[in-house]
Amino acid sequence: MNQPDNLGSFFAENKTLLKEYLETRMEIYRLQSLRLFARSAGLFAWVLLSLFLAFLFLLFGGLMVAYYFSGVFHSFVKGFGLVTLLILVIFVLLAIFRKALFVDPVIQSVIQKSKEEGEDNA
Repeated sequence: MNQPDNLGSFFAENKTLLKEYLETRMEIYRLQSLRLFARSAGLFAWVLLSLFLAFLFLLFGGLMVAYYFSGVFHSFVKGFGLVTLLILVIFVLLAIFRKALFVDPVIQSVIQKSKEEGEDNA
């Protein structure tokens, strides 16, 4: 009969400690999610900038190659048509091999980053 009184008094005495513990854990989870969001936002900005620079490279590189082929074939239509065909072939190849080139490496990278985050927190 003495044990329920002790258990009840134990919870009554440690109620504030338990409340502080739960608040602290919630704050830790909030900060971890904020850190993950900040890293994701930085990575997203980097990807956008990289895509923009790749677009500019493709645009001006394509124009340069198109003018070169136009000089070789003595026809703007043939030069620009050939470059358009090359870009189309590259696009089709990227679409065919997208899983091996993009999806699987991204999934592996996310899994690796989450493992590293788990090891850092442990």
